[in-house]
Amino acid sequence: MIDLYLPLIWAGIIGFGVIMYVLMDGFDLGLGILYPFAPDDEARDVMMNSVAPVWDGNETWLVLGGAGLLGAFPLVYSVFLPALYIGVFLMLAGLIFRGISFEFRFKSSKNRHWWNRAFCWGSAVATFAQGAVVGAYIQGFAVEDFVYVGSAFDWLTPFTVLTGLGLMAGYALLGATWLILKSEDYVQAWAYRITPKLLLAVLIVFAIVSLWTPLVSLPVRERWLNQIHLIWILPILAFVCAGMLYRSVKRQQEKLPFVMALGLFIFTYLGLIASKWPVIVPPDYTIWDASSAPESQLFLLIGVVFIIPIVLAYTAWTYWVFRGKVKVGEGYH
Repeated sequence: MIDLYLPLIWAGIIGFGVIMYVLMDGFDLGLGILYPFAPDDEARDVMMNSVAPVWDGNETWLVLGGAGLLGAFPLVYSVFLPALYIGVFLMLAGLIFRGISFEFRFKSSKNRHWWNRAFCWGSAVATFAQGAVVGAYIQGFAVEDFVYVGSAFDWLTPFTVLTGLGLMAGYALLGATWLILKSEDYVQAWAYRITPKLLLAVLIVFAIVSLWTPLVSLPVRERWLNQIHLIWILPILAFVCAGMLYRSVKRQQEKLPFVMALGLFIFTYLGLIASKWPVIVPPDYTIWDASSAPESQLFLLIGVVFIIPIVLAYTAWTYWVFRGKVKVGEGYH
């Protein structure tokens, strides 16, 4: 019985870690994507100061999800890493350049423009790589006996390029709504102006991906057709969030746009999980196929039971301490 339920528990933990990372680091990366389009350098200071106190803590969820995946489902790595080496390397390289730019941009005057580029391009490359990896997961992998038999560039297809660009638009939307929440005056006004455009771009990509996905993944097509009365609830809720986001921006509300952008991501993420569940290595291998020994999963679970509450408490405390607006000429850094 424990063999049945432990993989379910670990799938929930890793799924929770992934969605926490996407939500909490998404707006951070989105601000980097929007960086070149900011009104001026003071606006860029506000953008960076708004996430400077929390960005490194946000990435804790990436480490937790990756470590949990290795410990609970080690066979996933034997497929994902050979299939996604280049994409994962690009993501990590982008995150490294972006992280370095946080520290050096504020201390450099002569070379600040280079750190601006590092923040922008690091964020863009990391986000595109994440979106392309998600697209590769949707379309599946060439696997035989849990060994990847495809090429190093199978992850890069027209479909995955679209999902990569779509995630860039989505993170930029999160970044714009975060800026509405955290800024004021002309910086906030600029964020209000670009948010509807970004929302339109996200919805267009969402529609194209929804039409394209059944063509690249037969199991997803069968799942959608056989369980349409259940699965299509999630896209409908996502569109409700999009509608409320648009209305809240038109009414110049400050908090609701960011909340609705988070809701849009949550329901889209749940729709992806519902379309693939319980497959963890598409197209055929489930969480039970990829699980480590029950003893290993139980041993790791004991540690995670202590770690996750601490991370949640630390995260909540950090956001509480650094709540409020970031003003031009001032900041937390």
